[in-house]
Amino acid sequence: MKRPTMLIIAASLAFAGTAFAAPAGSGTVLDASNPFAKPSTLPFNYPAFDKIKDEHFAPAFEAGMREQLREVASIANNKAAPTFENTIVAMERSGQMLSRVSATFSNLQTANTNDRLNAVDSEMSPKLAAHGDAIYLNASLFKRVETLHAKRDQLGLDAEAKHLLERYYKEFVRAGAKLSSADKEKLKAYNGQIASLQSEFSQRVLKEANASALVVNTREELAGLSDAEITAAAAEAKKRGMEGKYVIAIVNTTIQPPLSSLTNRAVRERLQAASMNRGSRGGEFDSRDLVLKLARLRAERAVLLGYPNYAAYSQELETAKNPAAVNKLLAELAKPAVNNAKKEAAAMQKIVDAEKGGFQVAAHDWAFYTDKVRSAQYNFDESQLRPYFELNNVLVNGVFFAATKEFGITFKERKDLPVYDPDVRTFDVIDANGKQLAIFIFDPYARANKQGGAWMNEYVSQSHLLDRHPVVGNHLNIPKPAAGEPTLLTYDEVRTAFHEFGHALHGMFSDVKYPHFSGTSVPRDFVEYPSQVNEMWATWPEVLANYAKHHKTGAPMPKDLLDKVVASKKFNMGFVTTEYLSASLLDQRWHQLTPAQVPTDVLAFEAQALKDAGVDFAPVPPRYRTTYFSHSMNGGYSAGYYAYLWSEKLDADTVQWFTENGGLSRKNGDHFRKTLLSRGGTADAMDLFRNFRGRDPIIEPLLERRGLTQ
Repeated sequence: MKRPTMLIIAASLAFAGTAFAAPAGSGTVLDASNPFAKPSTLPFNYPAFDKIKDEHFAPAFEAGMREQLREVASIANNKAAPTFENTIVAMERSGQMLSRVSATFSNLQTANTNDRLNAVDSEMSPKLAAHGDAIYLNASLFKRVETLHAKRDQLGLDAEAKHLLERYYKEFVRAGAKLSSADKEKLKAYNGQIASLQSEFSQRVLKEANASALVVNTREELAGLSDAEITAAAAEAKKRGMEGKYVIAIVNTTIQPPLSSLTNRAVRERLQAASMNRGSRGGEFDSRDLVLKLARLRAERAVLLGYPNYAAYSQELETAKNPAAVNKLLAELAKPAVNNAKKEAAAMQKIVDAEKGGFQVAAHDWAFYTDKVRSAQYNFDESQLRPYFELNNVLVNGVFFAATKEFGITFKERKDLPVYDPDVRTFDVIDANGKQLAIFIFDPYARANKQGGAWMNEYVSQSHLLDRHPVVGNHLNIPKPAAGEPTLLTYDEVRTAFHEFGHALHGMFSDVKYPHFSGTSVPRDFVEYPSQVNEMWATWPEVLANYAKHHKTGAPMPKDLLDKVVASKKFNMGFVTTEYLSASLLDQRWHQLTPAQVPTDVLAFEAQALKDAGVDFAPVPPRYRTTYFSHSMNGGYSAGYYAYLWSEKLDADTVQWFTENGGLSRKNGDHFRKTLLSRGGTADAMDLFRNFRGRDPIIEPLLERRGLTQ
């Protein structure tokens, strides 16, 4: 996923991160010893992680807000008639200190947080929301934007500039610029409360995941796990002061990775229960109260702004445009997805019965018996793949290799740049013309102080106006093996590495003038599209043969195993589609509520919503339950989790185009880069797709991919 930073708020104004509305000119200039006082002197303004300390963030936020408010006041109070240069371009240039601190803080707070950073997040979130309000709700500033917008066709603007002006106007209106004074005060209160609750939700989810880790007493209970995994579990227990025991850490998805290997059904059941009960078992990390407050406040805020519900507000600027279109897509896929999942469950049940298991397949059995069915149908299980998926090989000879073949870019690792964790790696990215294009940060391992999931972030966003070059990072959550052991990936982890690098390419290839449109600044239901396309190279024969080599012998993955990987790509698609649809439907149900419809019981509402949508199939729970659904509740993908499937429609159609046009080639890659990846948000997203594909997308390739054509 592409994780939004604190700099990006509801309307995504490049200049308006968020912050408190201190009077222009108040306070003092940031001390010169603070690393955020000036742009970093490292290449491409790469963050000086060796100099940045926790105590630097709060004063830098405060100073950045003050600086931007002075800049905005100067724009708003300019006696000269508004022009595109003295209003829109001036706003694009404003807030650069706030941009620096926001981008770095957001990335560290998700990838390498601690109690002090969490405290800064809690303190700054409402202040940042108020700062955004101080800009969006500035009547003099909006009048200048409104004046320019009214005569936009007479200003002689190029297409990118005109699109920027139109976006500013729409975003100001959506942020409440046309509200009455009294309603503006209500909106400010909503924004501050929502920001605080989102921060608290994210922190509780991380703490609850750590608190929910499964503790087992004996090695025998972990039968089925590899020696390396058991050693890692023992090390985790020792780190937690439980030497002699074993701890399996919880990742953010509902289905936990060890479930595919653990042979002890009781242990699997305990692990599944620990995962699914997160945030709803009482105690200080229970998130149900936050869910209800967020649902109500978002609904009330949407109504205040003139929308029937939060989803209608959120989706207005997406390619879907409205909840009806989203509901239609999800509903069309729900029944065939669940039907496929039930067929998959029946195949597993046959094995359980043949083994005289004496039980019905449940959620904690799915991953384990999936491997048995796969073995029966394709004569292999995923554990056979892992020796061929060593992390560095996957990255260098897989992910990077594919990018070089497709775009001509190359990568050179460097050891001189500071990092925030010893496991983080950095690479110069060199374009086909020999010039440096970007810096890439790679952070592969899970940590107790790192949010779950996988994501891409922009530490520095590209802009010709500001003469900025991209610094982008990929953050994964691969379990770190014991010292001296190789990092062997599952197939899903390999696919995720390619996916996240697709986001990185989108950021690195950005070739826009205005920071507002840089890189991945596109609709949420479009941003996942390029990253999903990049997944295709994980199993492309030329690429797979280049990286899928045994970590001990260097021997290539046997061709028959390669063939089985490709042949089984549609395997388990009922499960994959249903768990995703269930989460997407929950996200929509919570955000299509009016204020009066917000329930009092989170779990009861969740159960009824799944039942009403026809996806209440117990062996396949939602990928995320409401109480730990960070995508939905922390603001990043609120009412937008459907975006992955919406984007996949474009992705599947694009994969078909690549396949029909010769696959992995510079010609194809250069066309994709020129027409779409480099354009950022400079035009309507679907126009960019049409420029690339030559027509509107069709759904048939998606249905075929997911096995939903029967």
